[in-house]
Amino acid sequence: MAVQREGREGGALNQRIDPRVTRTTRAFEEAVVELAAQRSVSRISVAELADRAGVTRATFYNRYSSPLDLLIQVLQADLDRGHRREAEARAQGGHSAAELLRLATAEVADHVERHLPIYRRALTDPADSGVYEALVRHFGDYTLSFMAEGDRPGLPEANRRVAAQFLAHGFAGAIRAWLEDPAVTKDDMVDAAVACAPAWWTADGR
Repeated sequence: MAVQREGREGGALNQRIDPRVTRTTRAFEEAVVELAAQRSVSRISVAELADRAGVTRATFYNRYSSPLDLLIQVLQADLDRGHRREAEARAQGGHSAAELLRLATAEVADHVERHLPIYRRALTDPADSGVYEALVRHFGDYTLSFMAEGDRPGLPEANRRVAAQFLAHGFAGAIRAWLEDPAVTKDDMVDAAVACAPAWWTADGR
C-alpha cells in the first residue's frame, strides 16, 4: 500500500507544472509580443528575444524553433481564449446561431485589435507572412470543427476541407480589408463578415 501511495504521489508531483517553467514561458511570450509590436518578427533575433526574456538562447531553442513560431503560439492561444468564451455562451443557451457567430467574430476582431501592429506588418512584409497564414489556418480549423459539431441544417454536400478553406480565406480577407483601409472600422468588418456567412452557419438546429 505504501508503495502504491508513493507511486501515486510521485505521479501527481510529475503532473504539476514547475513555476519556473511557467515564468520562463510567460517571459518569452511577453518579450516576443513587445518586440513584434515594434518591428517585423523576421527582424527579431533569438539573442535579443532571450535577452529581453532574461534567459539563455539555449532555453529558447529547447522550446521553440524561431521567434515566428513563438509569436504564432502566443496569437493562437489568445484566439483560443476568445473561442472558449464563445463556447461558454453556447453552453449557457439562450443565444441564436446568428448571435453566436457575431460573438465569435467580435472576439477575433478584438484579438486582432489587441495585436494591430503585428497583423498590419504581416500584410506588408513578405517575411512576416507566416502570421497571416497562421490566421487563415486557424479559421480553417475552426470552420471544420464547427461543421462537425451537431446538426447543421442546410450544410452543403461538399468537400468540407475545401469549404473550410473557402470560408477561412474569405474571413481573413475581411480582416485584410479592415487593416488596409483606414475608412473601414472594426464594426464594419464584423458586420460584413456576419452578413456574408452562409445560411447554414446562422441556422439554428432542429
